[in-house]
Amino acid sequence: MTEPRHAAGNLQIRPVEAADLDQVIAIDSEITGKEKPDYWFELFHRYGAARSRQRLFLVAEAGGEIQGFVMGEVRDWEFGAPPCGWVFGINVRTDARLAGTGTRLLEAICAGFRRAGVDKVRTLVARDNSLVLSFFRSQAMMAAPVIPLEKDLE
Repeated sequence: MTEPRHAAGNLQIRPVEAADLDQVIAIDSEITGKEKPDYWFELFHRYGAARSRQRLFLVAEAGGEIQGFVMGEVRDWEFGAPPCGWVFGINVRTDARLAGTGTRLLEAICAGFRRAGVDKVRTLVARDNSLVLSFFRSQAMMAAPVIPLEKDLE
């Protein structure tokens, strides 16, 4: 097993900047196998550039390199549920894992959600994504009282 590139103690968690996008895109591409620059530029303008209490796009930086990122927002009264924070994207470089980076990112976005006045955080995970599911479970997250439903649009 290789050692993580940077210890979590050396990390700075901060809001994303436009100059970070190339590294964010590279991390996402490393994990998903797909390069989606237009998608990331749109998310930056919606969640990063606006600097809103309700929308957060944070990066973990160490040694001048982006090690990971997290994005989410506070959603109000969807389907009758009280406002809560939703994490809809979190990724860490594969060679920077096991150093607490994901934990620090999740803690930072949860702190932002608390500052926005909510006391609950949710996310969605593909049931066959055991790595991400294990991560969220290790962070004391468990099944929520909602069930996602879907329909193919042919």
